[in-house]
Amino acid sequence: MRVEYFIAELLYRYNCVVVPEFGAFLANTTSARIDVKQQTVHPPTKNLSFNQQLTKNDGLLVSHIAHAKNLPYEELLEEVIEVSNQWKGKLESGKSLFLEGIGKLWTGKEGKIQFSPEEGHNYLVSSFGFSSFNAAPVIREKLKEEVAQLEEKVPFTFTPESRGSSNGRHWLKYAAVFLLLLASGASGYQFYNQNQQKQILVQQSVQEQVSRHIQEATFFEGNPVELPTLTLNIAKRPKGPMHHIIAGAFRFRDNADKKITQLKAQGYDASYLGTNRYGLHQVAFHSFSDSQEALTYLRKIKATISSDAWMLSEK
Repeated sequence: MRVEYFIAELLYRYNCVVVPEFGAFLANTTSARIDVKQQTVHPPTKNLSFNQQLTKNDGLLVSHIAHAKNLPYEELLEEVIEVSNQWKGKLESGKSLFLEGIGKLWTGKEGKIQFSPEEGHNYLVSSFGFSSFNAAPVIREKLKEEVAQLEEKVPFTFTPESRGSSNGRHWLKYAAVFLLLLASGASGYQFYNQNQQKQILVQQSVQEQVSRHIQEATFFEGNPVELPTLTLNIAKRPKGPMHHIIAGAFRFRDNADKKITQLKAQGYDASYLGTNRYGLHQVAFHSFSDSQEALTYLRKIKATISSDAWMLSEK
């Protein structure tokens, strides 16, 4: 099973993905930066790192795979642990482990696992479509005083000559043409240089505005959006402990709502119970205040409808 594929999916939404009995991949968000040496501007991104001490299963990865494959949680947990043992065995044998889209892992001299993230992957959703680009520095050159003087005024010197002296006349023509071309070239060079500087300044201004909007959208530095008041009619639950027969736990709320609609169409008094500590949206077949009635109902559901059903009791 390609566990790294599901790890990469979760890194787009979470900053910590734990692989049970192996370690955790952490994502740290950094703002846009400028590499002066490479003359490159990089957009905001998530920098990946690895912590081999975080090995306790938090349920996030296994629940995500179980939902994607539509398989029982316990079965997927055993498969993920088996993959973790294979990865550890490969690293302990001195080989390196490459996880596509994530990076490379190997064992260092001190016996600790080293990690190098794969370049070219940005797991920050708000930076989707942005890539690094080269930004050449603006070089401002001062024209020489001689060129500036020629641009303002081109001196001409005329020497009297006789009609029969044609060589002197040709020399004056060549000199005049040469000075005129020199002045035109200097003026054109200055115009081209100014135009290039304006274009570079415009590009820098656009990039600064884009970076500012990205930071405002990512870190909420701008004014918060005011949303209209929403009134909800919530039915009060009876006092005392409640026992819920769970029909399923879903990563997305839309899937939970679809399950509720499906169960109600089949005649069940289905309800939404909110999210558990793993962020999964729970749906119940029915809820009871009496534990014995709940157990009787659970046995019936497991025997006829779903063997994966279970009871959640809350005080």
